[in-house]
Amino acid sequence: MSPWLTVIVPVHQGAELIGATLASAAQEVPEGVEFLFYNSGEDGGAARRVAEGFSDRLDLHWRDTPELKPWTAKITVGVREARADHVAMLHQDDLWLPGHLASVLKAIRDYPQAALSIAPSRFAAPDGQLLGEWRLPFLPGPIDSETFASTLVVQNTIAIPSPVIRRDAFLACGGIDEALWYTADWDLYLKLAQHGYVAVREAVTTAFRIHGGSLTMSGSRNATEFRRQQEIVLERHLPAIPPAPRSLERRARASIDVNCALAAASAGKAGGLAPAALALVRLGPRGMARYLFQSRLADRLAPRVKLRISGNM
Repeated sequence: MSPWLTVIVPVHQGAELIGATLASAAQEVPEGVEFLFYNSGEDGGAARRVAEGFSDRLDLHWRDTPELKPWTAKITVGVREARADHVAMLHQDDLWLPGHLASVLKAIRDYPQAALSIAPSRFAAPDGQLLGEWRLPFLPGPIDSETFASTLVVQNTIAIPSPVIRRDAFLACGGIDEALWYTADWDLYLKLAQHGYVAVREAVTTAFRIHGGSLTMSGSRNATEFRRQQEIVLERHLPAIPPAPRSLERRARASIDVNCALAAASAGKAGGLAPAALALVRLGPRGMARYLFQSRLADRLAPRVKLRISGNM
């Protein structure tokens, strides 16, 4: 019997965290779900031994792939090798919450032609403690491609363990751009929206872990490349939104200014905060309100500030 969902798990030096991730996935005894692991970490088999402890509950398929370093390359291979019609990504440090698979299966049945389904998520601390909710700027149900793109282009508000993607849509849109180490998932969702509508699940059933070793934290230390990764997404997708008003572009570029300023501030360089704040003020009251709603800035910032104050990040 073919699986109904393929979960792709990119692994690199993941022995410390992957146990909690797989324990969260094993809560529901996921029948009809295959897990494809691609491990580039030469760790003497440590991560694999942790994963194999769940082989009685999960349909695990492990491959050591030292030639595939970027997580994006692992996703590409995983989608190509997937046996299910729908695929999902589960990084070694993220979590599923109770009811996840039931929510996903219902969305697939209710919206079979959706290019992807998404849902709000939670943040998790380095120790796995659940923090605040990471809400979506969308209501539950189907969303047309234009509405989805004109909101998401301002800021990626989708936690990476949340989306479930139609495999044929992934292949048709050209898949994931492996050159985008930071914005590859954001770019992918916007490409997918050109190949079908998007379904929004209501339940919060995933958690995105925040920690100092994450790609978001480590990659943002290269300020020029961090900004360029975001600008590439705008250059690709703003022209495809008909019509793309000037106000939308201003919000999107202000969002990049804010992201870059906050990343620099987290590294002890606060000089960009004032110019970023000025960029928001220039949007005007209505534009700033729309930016705050579309970017979910408060949701994304609050747990990081909490962890910083507590000394846990």
